[in-house]
Amino acid sequence: MEDESAKPLVVLMHGDCQVSTKELARQIGRKKIEPCKPEVANRHTGFLVGGTSPFGTKKLLSVFVEKTILDLPLIFINGGRRGYLVGIDPVVLLQLLDPVLVEVALN
Repeated sequence: MEDESAKPLVVLMHGDCQVSTKELARQIGRKKIEPCKPEVANRHTGFLVGGTSPFGTKKLLSVFVEKTILDLPLIFINGGRRGYLVGIDPVVLLQLLDPVLVEVALN
């Protein structure tokens, strides 16, 4: 995703939910958040859409995590390639990514 200045960011969300971009913008103090084009996402992360991981991105990106993800005993997150999922304890997100916790899920 990107903000109104085209600054890229990563949002980690439950697989069965969508991100409320309006609520995300409000919570992080931005005017607007929207999905970026696949080629833009690839340029910033080094990953193809559908295989984007918050770990190992080309550029250091701000990471936002849906707060309720941390309540799960195990999460499956993209490992950097389409169809390649890695199971981790959600605490690892806090330890390695220093994310901002948000509540922006749409069911």
